[in-house]
This record gives sequence, structure tokens and C-alpha cells, in this order.
Amino acid sequence: MVAPSFLYLVVLLLFFQTNLSFSTTDLTKDQPGLPLSLISSTSDVHDLLPEYGLPRGILPNNVKSYTLSASREFTVELGSSCYVQFDDQLVYYEKKIGGKLSYGAVHDASGIQAKKLFLWLPVTGIEADQDSGMVHFFVGALSKTLPAKQFEDIPVCKSKAFLRADLASL
Repeated sequence: MVAPSFLYLVVLLLFFQTNLSFSTTDLTKDQPGLPLSLISSTSDVHDLLPEYGLPRGILPNNVKSYTLSASREFTVELGSSCYVQFDDQLVYYEKKIGGKLSYGAVHDASGIQAKKLFLWLPVTGIEADQDSGMVHFFVGALSKTLPAKQFEDIPVCKSKAFLRADLASL
């Protein structure tokens, strides 16, 4: 569930800031006023992530569109909410994901949750450490570190959660 204050901020950003908006469909048809110089390798958000020092696979494959403002605040719209399994970590992506992008990091993340034991906790930040080859996910004061190699490929979204560890408990 998205907090009403977050929606209010998104609406304010849309009206008071210049935004770059991209869709995974034909950009020239959807946004005829968009300069051709902006329609390059960044039409897919997965291609934009490495330009900011982040691996392509931190977002699932069902990205419908994204918006990136001049202040680097972003919104990603997925085709539907879904689950992705990264080794021993199950992650839930809401239909709308947001945050602030900086080189090697996402701050103030929203719309992503990680399962810890029996609880779903919001992921509040992501940092990629190029030197160690690790990606750190922040869940409040806690963090989970996973090898960046897991995020080289774009993960497939699943409509239902199923953790491999669940089999062992049966």
C-alpha cells in the first residue's frame, strides 16, 4: 500500500519539475515531443541502471515505464506486482516503485519488500559496491548483502511467492 503522502509528493513532482519519462513501448509514438537525443540506450530502465553503477537485474523483467526527474527521483511502473527469488532471498515488487537515484545507490526506496523469517519488511535503500562486487539491501537498520553476480541477468517476475526453503520445512 502506498502512503497518501508519497502519492502527494509524486503528484507535486510531476507538476513542478521537468521529468524525463520513458516507456518500454514505441517512444516516438507515445511521446512525439521527446527529443531524439533522449531516445537512446536509456529507453529501457535496465540499460540506465549500469550508467548509475547499479546492476541491471535489481528490477524485474515486467517494467512497463519509468520516470526520472532532474533531481534523480524516479518512479518505475511494473505491469503487475510480483515476486522474485534471489538465491535465499525472496523479494516482492509492488506495481509502482520509487526512490532517489545516485551513483551506486538507491535511497528512499519504496515499493520493494524483502521476506525475513515470516515478515515482509520494506527495502529502504540499495547500494552496489563495485570494489567488493556486492549489493547491499537496507531494510530499516538491517541490511542483507548479496553478490552482484546474482543481478547480472534481469529476473523474471512471478505472480506467486515460492521460496525454495519452504520445501525443506514440509
